[in-house]
Amino acid sequence: MTHQVIITIRFCDTNILFHETSSKLMRYLIPALLTIIITLSCTSTKQQNQQMPPGKLKALIIDGESNHGVWPKTTIMMKRYLEQTDLFAVDVKRTKYTWQGPHYDQSIGLDDITDLLDQYPAADAGMTTSVEEPQPDPDFSPDFAAYDVVISNMGWKASTWPAATKKNFENYMKQGGGLVIIHAANNSWGDWTEYNKMIGLGGWGGRSEKDGPYVFYDDAGQEVRDPGAGACGSHGPQQEYVLTTRASDHPIMRGLPTKWMHAKDELYDRLRGPAENMTVLATAYSDVEGNGPSWNKEVKGTGRHEPLLITVEYGKGRVFHTGLGHMDYSMECVGFITTLQRGAEWASTGDVSQVIPSDFPDDVSVSKRKWSWGPSSK
Repeated sequence: MTHQVIITIRFCDTNILFHETSSKLMRYLIPALLTIIITLSCTSTKQQNQQMPPGKLKALIIDGESNHGVWPKTTIMMKRYLEQTDLFAVDVKRTKYTWQGPHYDQSIGLDDITDLLDQYPAADAGMTTSVEEPQPDPDFSPDFAAYDVVISNMGWKASTWPAATKKNFENYMKQGGGLVIIHAANNSWGDWTEYNKMIGLGGWGGRSEKDGPYVFYDDAGQEVRDPGAGACGSHGPQQEYVLTTRASDHPIMRGLPTKWMHAKDELYDRLRGPAENMTVLATAYSDVEGNGPSWNKEVKGTGRHEPLLITVEYGKGRVFHTGLGHMDYSMECVGFITTLQRGAEWASTGDVSQVIPSDFPDDVSVSKRKWSWGPSSK
């Protein structure tokens, strides 16, 4: 007796029906399944790579090399923060060779810092190899022009990009692209002249007075540019600190309080650079004793109000640069989240449509949103 077998398979929102007799089932079903699955898988992947949700701003996070070894987690955190605005569709482009420096949240309890790459995967980042020291990726060449804004989660010791990639990025920015610099991304590529112009101010990376002045605010509330000789980049122990708004009429800062508390983080000082077409949005005070590195008693805090949120106009492009975000817990601060979201929108469009959240911090208390893996983390 022959029985007809009807098999329905649901794959990528498609119903695949097989009507076969049991005697022929094994002969034809397996090859057919393999062919269909491979075809649909390729088609689905291609569609995902080529299509963004309509009406969304297209954002690209680049990462892969930073002394802040927590970057696999913070990339995902920022991806989710941007997606939560319902304004952005976010991709990740990662260098082929990944390097993680020693800085990460010890309370996570990892045996191996590279475990973060598995715990917080970026599905579209591509195949990578973890290395002990930064190693240039000769094939790193994101399609910058396909995006409204690029968010750099790179850091100190990030290896040099191919010459063609650097030129493509410079052209992208000059022609109206958007860029967001996160914390240690201002450590990267101190010898790249055009990058220094994009970020306005940088730290470490061989930078010195040859790259531009120190920029800070004095106690009278005046911006000062000091071209004098000296080291570039310093910070003390992580701490909570107050940010002071300096450009309240800027779209990113509009509606934010004059002063607000930021969660535990590094407070960068002694940043310097070209500072061309640059606006200081907010500063924080580097206390002489409180922001001196505990590992180098000869260095003190500056006693100056240091720029930690700035914007730069580079050609037709817009740059939002935040010195905040040393660690995952630093990025849980509602001040960080809000300025990231608003800064990315401004870098993309030149304006900000988002409202200030009700839990934005005041000048007395830190406000945080505990982050967890999942789309509902708000």
